[in-house]
Amino acid sequence: MLRFLTFSCTLLFSLGLGAGCQRPAASGNGAAADFWLTNPDKTALFQRQAAPLTFTTDAPAASVIEVDDKQAFQPIDGFGYCLTGGSAELLHAMSPKARQALLQELFGTDGTNIGVSYLRLSIGASDLDARVFSYDDLPAGQTDPTLSKFSLEPDRPHLIPVLKEILRINPSIKLMGSPWSPPPWMKTNESSKGGSLKPEFYPAYAQYFVKYIQGMQAEGIRIDAITIQNEPLHPGNNPSLLMLAEQQAEFIKKHLGPAFKAAKLDTKVIVYDHNADRPDYPISILNDPEARQYVDGSAFHLYGGPIEALSQVHDAHPDKNLYFTEQWVGSKSKFEENVPWHVRTLIIGATRNWARTVLEWNLAADPQQNPHTPGGCTECRGALTLDGDKVTREDAYYIIAHASKFARPGSVRIATTVPDKLPNVAFRAPNGQKVLVVQNDNSAAQTFSVRHNGRVFSSTLGAGAVGTYVW
Repeated sequence: MLRFLTFSCTLLFSLGLGAGCQRPAASGNGAAADFWLTNPDKTALFQRQAAPLTFTTDAPAASVIEVDDKQAFQPIDGFGYCLTGGSAELLHAMSPKARQALLQELFGTDGTNIGVSYLRLSIGASDLDARVFSYDDLPAGQTDPTLSKFSLEPDRPHLIPVLKEILRINPSIKLMGSPWSPPPWMKTNESSKGGSLKPEFYPAYAQYFVKYIQGMQAEGIRIDAITIQNEPLHPGNNPSLLMLAEQQAEFIKKHLGPAFKAAKLDTKVIVYDHNADRPDYPISILNDPEARQYVDGSAFHLYGGPIEALSQVHDAHPDKNLYFTEQWVGSKSKFEENVPWHVRTLIIGATRNWARTVLEWNLAADPQQNPHTPGGCTECRGALTLDGDKVTREDAYYIIAHASKFARPGSVRIATTVPDKLPNVAFRAPNGQKVLVVQNDNSAAQTFSVRHNGRVFSSTLGAGAVGTYVW
């Protein structure tokens, strides 16, 4: 029966009638390319097109994207989301069967699963947790410099169980931890919101990171990287912290770096984790030889500044890595604007400017954009809207899927030309496949050709549409 079904689908595809069949992926032999499409009007949502695009020696279209896999750039660690505590709470509230199916769809790497390969976690609460907490909360006026009361207990009800389910599906997924605030007793204003880290608690806060990484490891959860502070120049969120570049450099070189070394931790230390309008912040830390020895690279958001600023940091310190770690989708914004912008600016723009990751903010929210802390984000739309077991796939789901499914960890960005109004990026995947993401930034449909090793295929994208091509 299986042989009959395979033959029948092959016959249907040859007749152009195979839309209901699951055609095998392109073999990587260069004969044809698979084409996955998202249209801004939602007539196609990361939908595999029925007919493969055959390479020929015919004359190309007027616009040509040249793919040159002999020129290679940075490796890719992954594409994914921020798994907030609120996201984990909503996932954990689903029925086990529905949750397992959804997690498989997100993190599985075969069939129609989208292969999310990187997650950013909050160390303590983010503003998209139901409440503010740290791992060492105390009554006002008390301190705990030895961290005798440190506990991961706030993460045990939801986050840790969900992470363990995800790791069973994809044991190699990479996890990044980012704090929104230290425990309030370590801060100048003794509040979860704003304030700065008191210098006398720099040693204790370094051990706070060590205990977090070791505690998660004891649960079977490996933290691949940490950033020192989420948005260190934005102390107006709840929770939040103001940490200037010179403070971050001091903390790293005198406290965190030596603490990680003493504990024999190989978790990467990543600086900044804020907007692209201040490349001077990470550059100044990397200019400090005592600090830079402990630093793997820099992380960015894009609520300010141009994405090209990432290349300024790369050019100043080409031996250090770059990561794109957060961008929100507003609940009042429009799919037809979000998908083209995010793909063009982040999936394409961030990786063309040396980012090893692209992460969208907030995996899941409920229909009212809850939960969030008092004073936290009230309009952050998740990649998923979860209402019990009901799942709605939102803008960021499709944005990430266009890269995560095929540009697997270990992929390498390769060279492409960029015709007018056809921003694109290409990768060579670990299995040898070439992966090309193209966005039509024109107000009308465009036909273009892709040329690789002297052979071409042609494709058409409607206005604003996104295509992923795999061969």
